Amino acid sequence: MASNAKAKVSERVNWPITIALIVLAAVTIIFPLYMTVRIAVSVRYPMGLEIFTLPETWDFANFLEAIEATDFFVTFMNSLIITAVAVVVSIVVHSLAAYAIGRNMEKKPFKLSYYFIVAGMYVPFAILMMPLVKQTAVLHLDNMLGVMILYVVFYMPMNVMLYTGYLRNIPLALEEAARVDGARTWTTFWKVIFPIMKPMHATVAVLTGLAVWNDVMTPLVIMGGSGVNTLPLAQMTFQTTFGTDYSLAFASYLLAMLPMIIFYIFAQKQIIGGVTNGAVK
Repeated sequence: MASNAKAKVSERVNWPITIALIVLAAVTIIFPLYMTVRIAVSVRYPMGLEIFTLPETWDFANFLEAIEATDFFVTFMNSLIITAVAVVVSIVVHSLAAYAIGRNMEKKPFKLSYYFIVAGMYVPFAILMMPLVKQTAVLHLDNMLGVMILYVVFYMPMNVMLYTGYLRNIPLALEEAARVDGARTWTTFWKVIFPIMKPMHATVAVLTGLAVWNDVMTPLVIMGGSGVNTLPLAQMTFQTTFGTDYSLAFASYLLAMLPMIIFYIFAQKQIIGGVTNGAVK
């Protein structure tokens, strides 16, 4: 029976097209990464078809210069603190909000709250930018704390939608069993639901962390002129009115990529499970 099912699946798969799509996807991802490495380790910027050849001399001095030019360890720590706090707070706050909404979706106030929050995904940052600059300045939040709070708010619509979709795959029987044992709603969430949502936590952590880590606009408009830079802001020093120092810029970009790549490698199993089970029914 199982062999017949496998045979039917095999018959439905168009292997030439599948392989072609995989190759296309690989080239689309690998080639830009190759170009980044190629330029970062080159003594001079490769011209024309030279980009398709390996450098004669691998020069890693660009990485040292990039570290010095961006004050790498200070700006790296600023970005790391902002990203880590935004991710942790987002996981806690957004999962709590999604639990309250998802388990009461049949009630009109909660349903309206869900639609109101998710609608925030469609509000462009450009519309909010000037009011936020004024508001954070008045509240004395034009600093790292203010940026962290804004990130938690900005990514709430997407994360609440993901968490709510994932909650629909968790049977109510688990919560009912916990309540029979005397657990209250707060205890049920932290002891039963929160651990079960581990795959979605990983998904939210990567999606939110990646967006926060690479964001330039929010720190630029909120902390601009404060003297506190995140890593993406510091990397703007490579771009001048007269051009861009691509070798130093690409070396710095590679250094900035490493934390997110390492995190994704360790969390990819949980992420795939979270995305698969978090689809909205």
